[in-house]
Amino acid sequence: MALSVLANRLSATFKSHKSNASVAEARLGFGGDKLILAKPGTFMNNSGGPVSSLMKFYDIQPANLIVLHDELDIDAEAIRIKLSGGHAGHNGLRDIISACGSPDFIRVRIGIGRPPGTMDTADFVLKDFNSTERKNLPVTLELAADAVEEIVRLGLTEAQNRINTKA
Repeated sequence: MALSVLANRLSATFKSHKSNASVAEARLGFGGDKLILAKPGTFMNNSGGPVSSLMKFYDIQPANLIVLHDELDIDAEAIRIKLSGGHAGHNGLRDIISACGSPDFIRVRIGIGRPPGTMDTADFVLKDFNSTERKNLPVTLELAADAVEEIVRLGLTEAQNRINTKA
């Protein structure tokens, strides 16, 4: 959803790609950096194949890969940027790391918080948004899109300084 927000900002349109993903190509401003926005056509847990295929097709190194994903360990609606690391039990990240052969890519972590009470984690991440979450979702998606733009325009460290310190 955050990539759709970013694509809309950049007037980019997603199209089917042979990598089993929807892909949109765009530039940040006139003559700016080229972005390849991709939404795997698989379930999140199997997103490594399409990501790896696109990296090969576009000759993208892990250091230039930005993965947006939900994050249980961050409060709902918060956005954090991180370079590298493990998968912390996130099966989508696990699959991307395995398929790409490296954990050394940038992550835009979109906080969803922890499941309430004894709710199963899988049920929590797959449930539909409640009315409060649905109301706040547009702002969260805009902030995630902002994070990607700041990483590309300002570099990782400056983007982290701006995004990770927001309350």
